[in-house]
Amino acid sequence: MSLSFFLMGCATVPGVVTSTVGGRTVEYALAGQGAPVVVFENGLGARLDWWSKVWPDTVQQTTALAYHRAGYGHSEASAAPRDGAHVVEELRALLQARKLPPPYVLVGHSLGGLYMQLFARQYPSEVAALVLVDSTHPDQMRGAGNPDLWPTWLKVAFRLSTTDVAKQELAALDATGQLVASLPVDPAMPVFVLSALRATGASPSALADDAHRKRAEIADLYPGSTQMWVDSGHGIPLEKPEAVAQAIRAAVQAARASPAPRAAASLCAPAVAGLAAACTQGVQSGR
Repeated sequence: MSLSFFLMGCATVPGVVTSTVGGRTVEYALAGQGAPVVVFENGLGARLDWWSKVWPDTVQQTTALAYHRAGYGHSEASAAPRDGAHVVEELRALLQARKLPPPYVLVGHSLGGLYMQLFARQYPSEVAALVLVDSTHPDQMRGAGNPDLWPTWLKVAFRLSTTDVAKQELAALDATGQLVASLPVDPAMPVFVLSALRATGASPSALADDAHRKRAEIADLYPGSTQMWVDSGHGIPLEKPEAVAQAIRAAVQAARASPAPRAAASLCAPAVAGLAAACTQGVQSGR
């Protein structure tokens, strides 16, 4: 299980504001111009600061939105369950309130990647491309990933280091994953998968082996996706932001291409400026 609470962002995303959406205060940053809109989703326990090193490159290309889910930062807590279905609907309400039209390029890290997978499968016509940054697998909580089987130190660290809302999200994670798994994949949607070669805290264990196997299998869920193994720990947006920025550029390019048929741009395609360098970040494998 990849948990974001082991790393903290030190910089910030500029221009963060609050607004009332659906009767609840939501904190977000919105910048840039043009389409498609790039939408960032944070990991479990993480804040939008995690995107601070990726944000400048993205807003130079197009419009981008990063935000805090309910109960994070200055976003007001919600009484609704903290499962993916509610998270996706709250995000769509924010996008609609800001008059940001689809289709979107969805970028999700860790648990945020699972939420973005759900968004893309539930509303494929609203999604132009998907970028999964060391994303949680739909079956992450199955097998050795079951929290009941976690080592004691990890259970204690999670209990002491996370908020109530993060605990609620973790409790709903398996249900969210199984909802994702029950929905079909749009084979024409460009999907870019960034996977960490050096997952944080991944010492030899059944849990670490299980997490690495699931990390490798994410791309198999999306036929035609492009997977790049990044020489990084779980915190790719902070450790190797250039890899994330380059994947986003590829996704934006794919989204701006002719929508019929939609085709994923290769992360190493020479037509995408700077992306050849991305392949030196890790071991590239196209699927």
